[in-house]
Amino acid sequence: MRQIRVYLCVLILGLAVSVGAQASVFDTAGEDLEVSLVTYGPGSIYWERFGHDAIRLHDRVSDQSVDFNYGVFDFEDGDFMWNFMRGYMSYMIDAEHSDIAQQDYIDAGRSVLEQRLGLSAAQAEQLRAFLVWNLQPENVSYAYDYLTNNCATRVRDALDSVVAGAIRTALIARPAPMTYRQQIDRLMAPQRWLMLGMDLGLGPSADRPLNEWQESFLPMVLAREIRTIRIPDGRGGTRPLVVGERQIAPNRLVPPSPNPPDLNWPFGITGLALAIVMLASRVRYPFLYSSSRAIYLVLAGVVGTILLALWTLTIHHAAWGNANLLVFNPLAFLILVAAWRARRGDKALRLARTLAAIQASAAILGVGMYFLLGAQQNLPWLLLAAPPWLAIAAGLWQGLPKK
Repeated sequence: MRQIRVYLCVLILGLAVSVGAQASVFDTAGEDLEVSLVTYGPGSIYWERFGHDAIRLHDRVSDQSVDFNYGVFDFEDGDFMWNFMRGYMSYMIDAEHSDIAQQDYIDAGRSVLEQRLGLSAAQAEQLRAFLVWNLQPENVSYAYDYLTNNCATRVRDALDSVVAGAIRTALIARPAPMTYRQQIDRLMAPQRWLMLGMDLGLGPSADRPLNEWQESFLPMVLAREIRTIRIPDGRGGTRPLVVGERQIAPNRLVPPSPNPPDLNWPFGITGLALAIVMLASRVRYPFLYSSSRAIYLVLAGVVGTILLALWTLTIHHAAWGNANLLVFNPLAFLILVAAWRARRGDKALRLARTLAAIQASAAILGVGMYFLLGAQQNLPWLLLAAPPWLAIAAGLWQGLPKK
């Protein structure tokens, strides 16, 4: 982290003097300062799926252009992975020459859109002063949150601060068409296993209705919505915030689907198939009967432990209060031995049978909560987990028939 902060200071000094005695974006008059929002489309790697954006300052006199973005982190920090798992992520602002900053995105086939903003000279100077202040070592870092405080929301907030809250006022009044979960599932769908893991780990806060201000945690949403914003013109009227657009580079990758995948049918069929295998193999194939239940219980216990840890040991707020704990629970480990011994016809102890009945009841409760309350959109996981739990409980209470 310290190395990157030193690098940022050196970089800013280099940018400021790179044009010699000539004015640069750091000291040119506000009348000569052009401000743009630059949006990069989603990439092919999982950490690029949400897109990215930056604030571009361009000095019309020297033709110097610098991009400021809030997406820098120190992966080589010795505590990075530990802090990442706990949710304590520190990101930073960065500044780089525009042609250098955008070239990697162009080479990767990602779209690059520049939206020129109609800010006054005073507003442009105010924004520049804030960005330069933010680049100071004591101000460069911020506590990153995937949904509420990320590289896109930081850009959004910086722009909003110089237009007297006009962006927030307009966007907060507009209902968003999707929730956090739906946007995450839609954008992460190409990385299917990662998308499923994220969906499984999201709690009810990811399903609350959003407005466009909240949904602009995605750079593409901010680029779309900012086109409609109007700001005071200083003469009693208003003017559009975006006064020009240019597509610097087109998208050459497969675009994200406009809708999230429907998981209900595949998960429901899978859960029903697992239950049928467990019940159908009970008499003729006791080894398959016990091993299928044991595998399911191990997976349910591991997943439940992770979900519980996300809720109690981390500050990943989007994972708190996860109703999937009703069907994926560490208590599954306490039933494991009884389920495995059933292959020999051993009758399960009352504790194991009682726990299995509790878990089956919890699965039914989860389904009921979904249809009655609908606070968390976790129906696919309920459809996957409830049938096997009912089959496990029924098997433990019935046992294997004596030969």
